[in-house]
Amino acid sequence: MIAIGSGLFTLAVWLSSDRGFAFAIERMVTVMVIACPHALGLAVPLVVAVSTTLAARNGLLIRDRAAFERGRELQAVVFDKTGTLTQGRFGVTDVVPLAEANEREVLRLAVALESQSEHPIARGIVQRAEELSLPIERVTDFRNIPGEGASARIGHEDIAVVSPGYLDQQGIDVDRSRLAGLIAQRKTLVYVLRQGRPLGAIALADVVRPESREAIATLKAMGIQCMMLTGDSRAVAKSVADELGLDDYFAEVLPADKADKIREVKSRGLTGAMVGDGVNDAPALVESDLGIAVGAGTNVAIESADVVLVRSNPQDVTAILDLSRATYRKMVQNLWWATGYNAVAIPLAAGLTAGLGFFLSPAVGAVFMAASTIIVAINAKLLERAGPRPRKRNGRR
Repeated sequence: MIAIGSGLFTLAVWLSSDRGFAFAIERMVTVMVIACPHALGLAVPLVVAVSTTLAARNGLLIRDRAAFERGRELQAVVFDKTGTLTQGRFGVTDVVPLAEANEREVLRLAVALESQSEHPIARGIVQRAEELSLPIERVTDFRNIPGEGASARIGHEDIAVVSPGYLDQQGIDVDRSRLAGLIAQRKTLVYVLRQGRPLGAIALADVVRPESREAIATLKAMGIQCMMLTGDSRAVAKSVADELGLDDYFAEVLPADKADKIREVKSRGLTGAMVGDGVNDAPALVESDLGIAVGAGTNVAIESADVVLVRSNPQDVTAILDLSRATYRKMVQNLWWATGYNAVAIPLAAGLTAGLGFFLSPAVGAVFMAASTIIVAINAKLLERAGPRPRKRNGRR
């Protein structure tokens, strides 16, 4: 309508002059060619196409475009703990010698024994030993102690890895004052006994993902508050929150109450995202302004989310925000260019410079129109340089 209206207005103006009908028609045609809104019509769709491609290339599947674009306005991100910020498995966090032994000696004896077991605690101890490249010694006379641990002979010594309950049953005294901090954090403790005497204690907990620390640090540097939701005890939640430097956390949250916590965050006047992976996270994902599901999560969580992280990497949350902000900037740039181009080119095509003896011909107007479209397309393509770069995982891209 603008192109037709501008053309007819230009025709009427020049028909009232002494330039003649042919000149008036030429001005009208030039204006209508210049005003053809190709650039304006492509300004946003081209950016959307490039943005969607770039997101998929980086393992970000956008299910709700409008919610994704709201990501640029986020002020808070709420993470589920288990399986999102943590790995959802036992891992060794502390080794405390209780006799004349060092941490390496305590762990060496424990891993020799636990290498014979399939218990989750045993797997956590074995994995820690593998990370430290500890040798696994041969054991004999391996025996499970139902519900309490296991024992075996290593060389000429009797070694056992047992629970605190076993110590109480056997009347074995342990100086637990050195373990008070670990007990307060509700970490899982097992004791290593040599010849029936306590040699050391090993504390295990749900292991925090290394990439979670980087993700939280990056988000906070972007001015975004980072929070955590968990059904674990307040002591466990505080331990993880302190380790990651979170701004706030919600502990002992029942599955049915997770969405209420998201509403609470929003009631503070914050635009918030929720990141989770389980069935219990689905209501919270729906309630948030931007629901983000990690790819290793359940189908229910993925179906409830606006964006899915294929790689289950918390760092990709920052990639979403980077891409959302970069996408919006490119849209604005293209719209400004397309609008500004018309604001300048249409008066020139209409003959504003007639007094200077300069006129745009329809052919030149067509070149300008095509050039504006090309510029918009090139600017949209440049989003690839402004968007997120592929994140590293396990040392590889």
